[in-house]
Amino acid sequence: MTVPTALVDVAATSRRRRPSAKLRASRIAYAFLLPFIIVFTLSIVVPLGYALVISFFKKQLIGGTVFVGIDNYVRALGDTLLHEGVLRVLLFFVVQVPIMLLIAVLAALAIDSGRLAGSRIVRIGLFLPYAVPAVVAALMWGYIFGGRFGLAGQVFGFFGLQAPDFLGPGLMLGSVGNIVTWSFVGYNMLIFYAALRSIPEEVYEAAAIDGAGEFRKAWSIKLPALRPALTLALIFSVIGSLQLFNEPSILQALRPSVITTNYTPNLYAHSLSFMGGQTNYAAAIAVLLGGLTVVIAYVVQLGVARRDRFV
Repeated sequence: MTVPTALVDVAATSRRRRPSAKLRASRIAYAFLLPFIIVFTLSIVVPLGYALVISFFKKQLIGGTVFVGIDNYVRALGDTLLHEGVLRVLLFFVVQVPIMLLIAVLAALAIDSGRLAGSRIVRIGLFLPYAVPAVVAALMWGYIFGGRFGLAGQVFGFFGLQAPDFLGPGLMLGSVGNIVTWSFVGYNMLIFYAALRSIPEEVYEAAAIDGAGEFRKAWSIKLPALRPALTLALIFSVIGSLQLFNEPSILQALRPSVITTNYTPNLYAHSLSFMGGQTNYAAAIAVLLGGLTVVIAYVVQLGVARRDRFV
């Protein structure tokens, strides 16, 4: 059977046009991505690269800035002040994050159940603290925790009791955790609530036909559906905990004897750079902290993925 010459020419022409069409579509896609790539490069890649470069140098009174290799990193690995800050934020993560995520999950389940009166008001009320800037939140809670003139002291005094020293050495980390929890419960609640709303209604109907109650639906349907959202929130919490800075830096003005310059790694690096003039060493600390954050976040994600694989 002979194929008409006209059909052969049309097929050959279409084959020649396909690469050009794909190339044109690729160019259009990169044109849309270009603004993000430029901003990402200028705001993330360039600062990280600059911090990495200057971390291999040291500024000296005699000789100026000299290349010292990994000396700053060796010093950081043996710095006991840095170790104390890292252990403190790890303890903060282990204690505060589970409490915050548990409250957020319970709030999302309660709102999604449809049995909570005024669920819209509750949802907005829980999210509002996230809209409050961290500096304002720390100042507000610093006043509340004030033992003499603060709200907590007045409430305890009304009942003839002595208010605990919420900004003392024993309770300061818990007070910081309270501020962070108050600020981010609503944010995580919305993530979990959005995940719950994506569950098809047919799944609930099938469970109801099988005789499942609300508790059974929550345990067997809703909580498993929340695993990807929980993983995302957990990774964000890892990053936020290791980068803890705003709340301690504000409360430091109230209790400088409790929140020292090495209270958190970020606060330590900031103090070294802007008050101690050790920019290069602070850059090395920042690079190490970023690497630790990536490693812990990867371990958390890997652990969740392995657990889901065997469930």
